Amino acid sequence: MENEKAEEALLLLEEKLEKTADVLAGEFAAIRAGRANPHVLDKIMVEAYGVQTPLNQLGNISAADARCLVVSPWDKSLLKGIEKAIQSSNIGINPTNDGTVIRLVFPELTEERRKDLVKQVKKMGEEGKVAARNNRREAMETIKKLKNGKEISEDEAKNLEIDVEKLVGECIEKLDKIVAAKEKELMTV
Repeated sequence: MENEKAEEALLLLEEKLEKTADVLAGEFAAIRAGRANPHVLDKIMVEAYGVQTPLNQLGNISAADARCLVVSPWDKSLLKGIEKAIQSSNIGINPTNDGTVIRLVFPELTEERRKDLVKQVKKMGEEGKVAARNNRREAMETIKKLKNGKEISEDEAKNLEIDVEKLVGECIEKLDKIVAAKEKELMTV
């Protein structure tokens, strides 16, 4: 019978691995692929009412067509601030403000830019795998401590190690699929 500490270690590992995949997917959502994607604006903070506020909490962000996003703030007095925040955000798109909404027209990505983005995506995927491996190392150390402290038997430790390897393997597979999907999206013209 596995003890509670061992089960907690596995649950914690599972949570950390899930979070690693979620973080990578979230970061990829912010990388534009030549198509208008509202998630590109997720990390933009706007000075509103004296507080830094996420842009997506200040209005409606929608895709007008495949290459144009429209930001409709609920309070029109924030238009200038939103425009300024987008310009200084380094997403490479110049906003146009017509007095009621802000339009962002996404230019077609060049082949060179697509390849650069793919390299960036692969690097981020590798960082995700490193995080997963670090989580594996921590879990293995916990199992070793439990075994050395005679809290679990040799057989239980072996079974736990197999479970840890399985969880990490599944996570790395999931990360590879996320990277491959983003790569395909970027290279599709």
